Amino acid sequence: MSAILSADDLNDFISPGVACIKPVETLPAAPSESSNPYEVTTEDKVAATEAKLQAAQISLTDCLACSGCVTSAEAVLVSLQSHQEVLSVLDSEGSVGSSTGSLQHVGAGEDATVPIKRKRIFVASISPQTRASLAAAMGKSTKEIGHMIDRLLLESICLNGKRGFDYVLDTAPLLSVCLHLAAQELAASLANRPNNSSSDSAPKLPILTSECPGFVCYLEKTHPAVLPHLSRLKSPQALLGTLLKSLLPNHIERDVDIYHVAVMPCFDKKLEASRAELTDATWKDINGDITPTRDVDCVITTRELLQLAVSRDVDFSTLSPKGLPNKQLPPIPALQQLLLSPQQSKDGQSIGLQVGTSGGYLVSVMQELQLKHTGSKIIEKKGRNSDVVEFILLAADGETEILKMARFYGFRNIQNLVRKLKPAKLRMLPGAAARKAVGKTARTPMARAGASSSSGNEYCYAEVMACPGGCTNGGGQLKSDDSFIVESVAKETASAAIALRSEAKAWLSRVDEAYFSADEEKAESGGMLSGVQNQSSQIVGIDRFLEAWANDSGVPLEKLVYTTYRAVESNVGKIDGEMSTLQAAELAQKVGGGW
Repeated sequence: MSAILSADDLNDFISPGVACIKPVETLPAAPSESSNPYEVTTEDKVAATEAKLQAAQISLTDCLACSGCVTSAEAVLVSLQSHQEVLSVLDSEGSVGSSTGSLQHVGAGEDATVPIKRKRIFVASISPQTRASLAAAMGKSTKEIGHMIDRLLLESICLNGKRGFDYVLDTAPLLSVCLHLAAQELAASLANRPNNSSSDSAPKLPILTSECPGFVCYLEKTHPAVLPHLSRLKSPQALLGTLLKSLLPNHIERDVDIYHVAVMPCFDKKLEASRAELTDATWKDINGDITPTRDVDCVITTRELLQLAVSRDVDFSTLSPKGLPNKQLPPIPALQQLLLSPQQSKDGQSIGLQVGTSGGYLVSVMQELQLKHTGSKIIEKKGRNSDVVEFILLAADGETEILKMARFYGFRNIQNLVRKLKPAKLRMLPGAAARKAVGKTARTPMARAGASSSSGNEYCYAEVMACPGGCTNGGGQLKSDDSFIVESVAKETASAAIALRSEAKAWLSRVDEAYFSADEEKAESGGMLSGVQNQSSQIVGIDRFLEAWANDSGVPLEKLVYTTYRAVESNVGKIDGEMSTLQAAELAQKVGGGW
């Protein structure tokens, strides 16, 4: 378990249920020859002779097999993904011949062309929210923070013969791919609308984003009836992991393993990386005897990245903000072309829309669908609070509604949304059977089959995130009272907190500003697209990338970019058979009882 994680760090934390118990399975000690089963004993004698019970260890598998807990960051039970684990794997590979950890041929004389014998290639992917949090804390730009992260992972942690990373990537280009695929997915569901309730190829309307693993776990454990509405699309983290595992070994002239570490803003991403649906078994034909490997081997949070630096005796704040001249990209032609191509702006300021801090799924999807309706425009309506916003695509006449979407951040707003999507239940009152016979229910769900979105009564798409404020407010981000924040930034945040009457809101506002400023930095350097024509050009580039990915890997694109979900049934309180005496004693000890 991460040493920096506590319930106080989580947003909308819901305490675990008291029934959440994983019995400790221990074998009783073998009876000795001199023992008398009929001997009367005392508590003191039992305590002195009985072996101490081992502390219960709850693994991630146990967590996913039990739905007794629902939290906005179930990663409290993840113990195998941390910065210590990353360093342990790095150290197990030994040192490298280059301080930057780049792939090189070394040797002398006739052996000069023999490559270094290595078991793994290490790749790190950094989320935009992570760079924004560090930029806000240090008063630097996200571009400078990106260079500092490069120096940390590619150079600084390699000192004293230690092993470092080979490649450090940005997840933003893969986010652009996800946004394009999300628009295609919605278009397919809208085209199949008359038969949407029975279609297996596309999600039901309204489609709910699956980017947030906390929201996915919430539906799988408590509202499985809503799972058909979840987008089948992988997140940028998972998509990049699949890309690296499916292509990188093909472009390196020896058999290697890829170890992919993702640096993310929240702990829920650790749960996502551990899903059985996100392994090579889902997209590669492997024998049943071979253990599947994860597409993302380990996830650490923003604060854990800083702890990784401390563990290597590196002061992150002293690293140079200038770019590394010898930084390399993975030798994958399709990926290199995607990484070097300009990206579409996500800030939405040119059209006056709130994009949100979780990738801008909703606005990007609506903008792409807007290209199909000449003269249409997007209007925005505020909801009951700042984390609920509605977006409507109006026809050229300015009145006819074409599409209606909404954004819901935070579990309180999510619960209201899910409540409307759940199938209606009949009340247990006289006459219920008759109402069922005529097809009437006590409550009409929001997603009525065959209903028209042009009526404006329903959403066709919803961007859903568990954290209030979006991903920049993830549980693994730096907080307003973090000691890493420089003094000048802390003073500015304190001044802003007086006006906002909340230090947390003032700090989140600063992180959001850094997040959106990344687009301004790219635009100044010529790395950002703008306008409808350029957006169309980017779509063509993404389609070419996806085609090259499928051809190069030899795997159908559907297996590479889409995933599945499943309902998780709880077995809490359903102990098979009679509880043994040993189990009863152990459970009594856990709750402070005794004999």
